Amino acid sequence: MNVAEPQSPLLRRLYQGYMAAFFLYLAAPLVVAGVFAFNDSLFPSMPWKGWTLAWFFSDKEPMIGLLHDRRLLASMWTSAKVGVAVSALSVFVGTTNAFLFERHDFPGKRYLFVLMVVPLVIPGVILGISILVFASMIANGVEETIGWDWGMLRPGLPLVVLGQFSFLTTLTSLVIAARLKKFDPALEEAALNLGASRGRVLRTITLPYLAPALISAFIVAFLVSFENFNTTLMLVGSEAPLTITMYDRIAKVGSTPVLNAVSFVLMVGSGLLALISIIVQRDRKA
Repeated sequence: MNVAEPQSPLLRRLYQGYMAAFFLYLAAPLVVAGVFAFNDSLFPSMPWKGWTLAWFFSDKEPMIGLLHDRRLLASMWTSAKVGVAVSALSVFVGTTNAFLFERHDFPGKRYLFVLMVVPLVIPGVILGISILVFASMIANGVEETIGWDWGMLRPGLPLVVLGQFSFLTTLTSLVIAARLKKFDPALEEAALNLGASRGRVLRTITLPYLAPALISAFIVAFLVSFENFNTTLMLVGSEAPLTITMYDRIAKVGSTPVLNAVSFVLMVGSGLLALISIIVQRDRKA
């Protein structure tokens, strides 16, 4: 089909209808989840009993709002700590990976690149179980051999960070490498010819050019980490991130509008972070 040829009105309407239905299919669950966060009811379902902000601000039973639910707030803070740690580590290693694959040629480069991408296609549950078994095997071996207890390889936040890092590094590497591929090495060569050291060239020329990609990679990694469930479930200890706490709440108590309030906050926060990423990249290009 030649896309330059004018389409018939019927095909155009069918295409527009398909696109509208597709985006409605994607947005409808999010809209419903957000709306029921404001329903003046103990259950996130119809009938609608009026608008309320109690599920965000109330401190009285039975409608304990999000801002007074200590367990949910603690789990959100835990997710934030894990997200920042994983994102910072992933961006740092992703930057080194980008330079490795874009600036150097070495034997087995293609196979190493494929190996780096593999975690993206492995199901999160399988990845989490594999990391848990491997880490436990190492921890047990070290403890039996020299008597050291490596707690960071036991279920807990350090292992959650390592588990998420294993696949988020792939995302950050691809994002940063795509930006580095567009960089003109002649700018670095000119600075070196003028007497600048390699460290100064990296600080003043290369990294400022990569800044939009670094910020975007950090934001993407943070969002994926904050909302990750499958891998985290296999590696978590007593201090649970938000997704695990929400799952545990639903399993024991059932769904309540306070969880819809959490979902609404996450949707708004994710949208703002995505907007910040777009603005940063647009300003850099301008």
